[in-house]
Amino acid sequence: MDGGAAVIEFVLLGVVLLVPLMYLVLAVSAVQRNLYGVTQAAREAGRAYATGTIGNAPDRATYAARLAMEDQGLSPDGVAVRYGPADAGCGAASTEPWPLVPGAEFAICVSRPITVPAVPGVLLGQRNTVTGRYLVHLDDYREYRTR
Repeated sequence: MDGGAAVIEFVLLGVVLLVPLMYLVLAVSAVQRNLYGVTQAAREAGRAYATGTIGNAPDRATYAARLAMEDQGLSPDGVAVRYGPADAGCGAASTEPWPLVPGAEFAICVSRPITVPAVPGVLLGQRNTVTGRYLVHLDDYREYRTR
């Protein structure tokens, strides 16, 4: 006679399966939140850079990226803004600001280190950053020296 063993098995099996499933949902949610944050940060940094002048565009881009991360409820610590060619990935981007010349096209990449809940950084290795990329096209008829 089983006398309630099915209920106990169901509860134990439910806990054994539910806890890892909940962890997986939380981990994927944390990564997705960071991905969305850096994508928005790259877009806002690109817009701020394109509307700036030669003297203030890099500072505007960095400020916009940090502000966008804060808007997502994420810490802006470790946010890096880089500039690269439009036809290359973020691996070719550098911290050197892109020249503001009318009609120029380039990419702005925003990177941020992430942590996955309950996973030590040593297990993630070099893959502990997320990067957002935004393609910027500067106005063809705008003077970027003054404003």
